[in-house]
Formats: sequence, structure tokens, C-alpha cells
Amino acid sequence: MASVSSESSVMSGRDDLAEDISQFEHVRRKHVGRYVSGAVIAALAAWVVMAFAHGGIEWAFVGRYLTVHSIVAGLGNTVLMTALAMLLGVSIGVTVAIMRLSANPVINWAAAAYVWFFRGTPVLLQLLLWFNLALVFPTLGIPGLVELPTVEVMTPFLAALLGLGINQGAYTSEVVRAGLLSVDKGQYEAAKAIGMPRLQALRRIILPQAMRVIVPPIGNELIGMVKLTSLASVIQFPEIVYSAENIYYANNRVIELLIVAGIWYVVVVTVLSALQARIERYFARGAGVSDAITRTGN
Repeated sequence: MASVSSESSVMSGRDDLAEDISQFEHVRRKHVGRYVSGAVIAALAAWVVMAFAHGGIEWAFVGRYLTVHSIVAGLGNTVLMTALAMLLGVSIGVTVAIMRLSANPVINWAAAAYVWFFRGTPVLLQLLLWFNLALVFPTLGIPGLVELPTVEVMTPFLAALLGLGINQGAYTSEVVRAGLLSVDKGQYEAAKAIGMPRLQALRRIILPQAMRVIVPPIGNELIGMVKLTSLASVIQFPEIVYSAENIYYANNRVIELLIVAGIWYVVVVTVLSALQARIERYFARGAGVSDAITRTGN
């Protein structure tokens, strides 16, 4: 009987609470900040659009030069240099990352010195040093057997490749090292317990697990490399910015040619971003994060 009375009192209390709540009026939050920020952003966007639409830009020239031979050739050189520099950078980065984890102090210190130097100097400075290497080494090769003039060997293409690729290797090595350290130590011990050599364990067990951590920042580095190749224009490598410069020096259509280069950069970066998202989803399988990557579009 006591339990029945207590339940009835609880029910009556809930009814009273519902009656009390029903007396209040539901008032929506006005979110004034959202409306103000939205209006400000819309006004700025409209101002930028109007400035480009009526700012003296000849859009007919933009469309005309978007597919001219020199621009397309420069785009091809940009994509080629991006791919080769990243390939060189990733190869060096993986090697240096493994060296950084070595128990040999000489190897460890050498790898650390490489990372310290190439991360501590600007990419533009490194490009200029490679391009002017003949001032330090007039010839390259084996003395008395094969000697070639450095001026002929160190072309703008080779100088850009070495400058961008070796610099990228320093950054990639830290990304790879972080990925290797993210793998549980038990994986290393398990591989050692079954007699697997260290390098084989890294290739078949550790690196595949570390790729989930490595791929996103490497993808960002790849996208950054696309834009970083524009620095090679200072050493006369004919990438897309250099090609655009050569055209606007002749016809004085500076902003139009810069817009052309910008459009192609956006196209390339968009394609690479979509490719990066697919690769991330592939390596995120079974890790419980693939759905989150899909939702965020990363």
C-alpha cells in the first residue's frame, strides 16, 4: 500500500510540473551574432566580386590565355616537379626517419643534423645555392676519370628538383617518425619475437599501421608542394608562374595572367584534395575514423 501511494504522489508531482511548464512561452534564441557575421561576410564577398567584375580586368584575356601552349606547358612542368620532388622527399624522409630511430648515435646525429639544417634555412635560399653550385664546385664527377662542368649539369630543372625534394625530405622525416612512434611498442616486440629482421618488420608490420597517421600530413605537404614549385621561377624553371610572367612582360596584362595561374593552381589542388580524401579513407578502414573523415570531407 505504501508503494502504491508513493507512486501516485510521484505521478501527481509530474502532472503539476507539466502544468507549471505549460504556462511558460517558448522563446527562440535570436542568434544576433550569426546574422551580423553573416551580413558582414556577405557584404565583403559582394565587394570582392564587384571589385573583380568592374576593376578593369579584361576577362576575355583570362579565357584566351587559360589554354595557351606556354601556360599548359608550365602547368605540366609544375605537376611533374611536384610529383618528382615529393617522390624524392618521401624517399629521403622515410630513410631519415628510420635513421632517427636507430640506436647507432652516429647515424642518429647525422639524421638530426640533416633535419636541423634543411628545416632551418629558407627553400628559396636552398634553390639559389643549388643553382649557383658552380661557384663552389666548378666541376662534378670523379677527378681524373669523369669531370663535367657544374654549370652544364646543374640545370634549372635539376636545381629545382634537388632544392625542393631535399628540403621536403626534412619535413617528411618528422611526419614519418611521428607515425612510427604512434605504433604500439608491442608490435615491434611481437615482430622481434618471431625472428623478423628490423627492416622487414618496419616494411610489413609497422609502416602499414603508421600510414593512418602519416597520410594526412603528407597529403597536405603534397598540396603545399604544388604551390612551392612557384619559387623555382627565380632560377628560371619554366613552371606556370614563370610562364605567366613571360607573357605579361610582353603584353602588360599582369593581373589577367596571374588570375590564369591562380585558376590552374586551384584546379590542381582540388583534384589532389579529392585524391587525398580517398587515400585517407582507405587507410582509415577498421580504425573507427573512416565515417568521421567522410562526414568532414577531409
